[in-house]
Amino acid sequence: FADALPKTLSGGMKQRCAIARAYAVDPAILLMDEPFGALDALTRVGLQDQLLQTWSRERRTVIFITHDVEEAVYLASRVVVMAARPGRLHCVVPVDLPYPRTEEMRLSPHFAELRNRVWRAVYHPDRDQEFMSC
Repeated sequence: FADALPKTLSGGMKQRCAIARAYAVDPAILLMDEPFGALDALTRVGLQDQLLQTWSRERRTVIFITHDVEEAVYLASRVVVMAARPGRLHCVVPVDLPYPRTEEMRLSPHFAELRNRVWRAVYHPDRDQEFMSC
């Protein structure tokens, strides 16, 4: 792909390039706004694992914005849930899964518990207190 034109790259390859460009400038904090949103599920999961591998080497702070609850739990050390209109912080869910993260973790009861906690905070915010740890 070294000689490929950008328009010939797949969505996944374009995202890999975008992440590499972002890391190349050596930022202290990396903001990623829905970087995998337009990708198919298989490519998305692969890029999530690649991002975690890059993060484990580079150790940059990453603020990752996503609407995918499972993606948030898999990638994060904590998930900050925003409340809808007006946008405000609703709660923080600590994610105590060990690193390195593995595909098998997605099937664990603890992962399901964390995913459900975030899901409830997103889709049933009225059941929780104002900004709190969920």
